[in-house]
Amino acid sequence: MKTSTWLVAVCLVTSLPAHAQLFKPIEVKDQELAELRGRYVMPGRIISFGVVMSTTWQNANGDRLSGTASLQVQQSTYKPQFYVSMTGQNGSGTNTSQGTGIVSGGAGLSTTQGVTQSVRAAGDYNTAYNNVDINVKESNVAPVAEIPQGQVLAANSTITGSNNAGTLSVSSSGGGIQLGIQANNNQGAAMQRLADGGLTQAATLMGGNNVVNNMTQLNVVLRNNLPTVGALNCNLDQLKGLRISGY
Repeated sequence: MKTSTWLVAVCLVTSLPAHAQLFKPIEVKDQELAELRGRYVMPGRIISFGVVMSTTWQNANGDRLSGTASLQVQQSTYKPQFYVSMTGQNGSGTNTSQGTGIVSGGAGLSTTQGVTQSVRAAGDYNTAYNNVDINVKESNVAPVAEIPQGQVLAANSTITGSNNAGTLSVSSSGGGIQLGIQANNNQGAAMQRLADGGLTQAATLMGGNNVVNNMTQLNVVLRNNLPTVGALNCNLDQLKGLRISGY
């Protein structure tokens, strides 16, 4: 428990009457925390859900490569599919210098759970960002479905593309999707993977003057309506289990 939390608890206890001094703050065990549930959404409340993953790499010569994988699911969606698009531009036309940096370790990054973000740099004057944006809104109607852009990513398949900045690869396998860029001339690599209930964002830079950006957006629209009597009763029944025996 954080120190600030303990101080607040102690102040509250000292302000209670003498007969209330028996209520002392205790730390909740990890086993008990593991059994707690967060907030939930009733079935049918979600009317739109979307995922947008994008990775961009720009090198010192201004060569730029960007890849995007997007998915939007609504009640009218017949078959959810990821669509992949690639954009880019060539800079000065000259080749970047060979990256000479060496990055070691990091094997444990592939075994983490939840959201994992890492930036490892062995060069100079690099800029790298890993961002996760979660947007939750309420509305009576689902937003207008956007016209899908790009190429359909089939199951267990890979879509690739390249320019002077590097090579883009987007693959779907093992119940997940991975988007990555391997920069030319050993400048480094960037990767995002969404699978097994977790998200991984990583950037490895071995050259100099690169700008890298990993972004994943989760967009959810909930139906804007009042809870039904059944839902309220469900909430009250759960609260009854929190009552201390004898009160």
